[in-house]
Amino acid sequence: MNVETSKTMTKLVQDPHSLRDEREKVLEVAIGREVRAYRKQQGITVAELSRLTDLSIGMLSKIENGNTSPSLTTLQTLANALSVPLTSFFKGYEERREAVHTKAGEGLEIERAGTRAGHQYNLLGHIGSNSSGVIVEPYLITLNSESDTFKTFQHDGIEMIYMLEGKVGYLHGKQHYPLEPGDTLFFDADAPHGPEVLTELPARYLSIICYPQKT
Repeated sequence: MNVETSKTMTKLVQDPHSLRDEREKVLEVAIGREVRAYRKQQGITVAELSRLTDLSIGMLSKIENGNTSPSLTTLQTLANALSVPLTSFFKGYEERREAVHTKAGEGLEIERAGTRAGHQYNLLGHIGSNSSGVIVEPYLITLNSESDTFKTFQHDGIEMIYMLEGKVGYLHGKQHYPLEPGDTLFFDADAPHGPEVLTELPARYLSIICYPQKT
């Protein structure tokens, strides 16, 4: 399937400018979210958990929805029933949210598997295991006059290329895409891909790779 610019506007489910409700920042909601997650992981219904804990279904519903502040005794009862540490209910509330700021020219230069001579890769930031379940690798790639062309990259995930400088002919699968500054190529990275023709050098582009983190 060719990567083409869609002429039809697609309605996106997620609003990139939305703000979380203030309720989602409070301890009760964080605890409720964890209780529900552990219950579902173990395949236990609310009714079954009610029988195990002697807590009413209505009370459990309030706890899972963050509408009440459970006592430590209640939380200990839930922890025993779900066979998890009491502290695990506070995990989401205390979870650290990371950000990586990389100054201009300070990206980590790395040698990536499959890289050829003259291809410079600068990793612009990296966040490992995180609550989203997704790993993102942003690279600034520079191709110069010594770069050789290839079409052997093939890996898991989705990749996006944004052209900054120069011109290249980029291969994805069997399709060739001429890229110049301002162009974007968004594709399934499982197909063979890479710069096939170096039309105007030096060439620089952003490559952002996203793939599920392994558990």
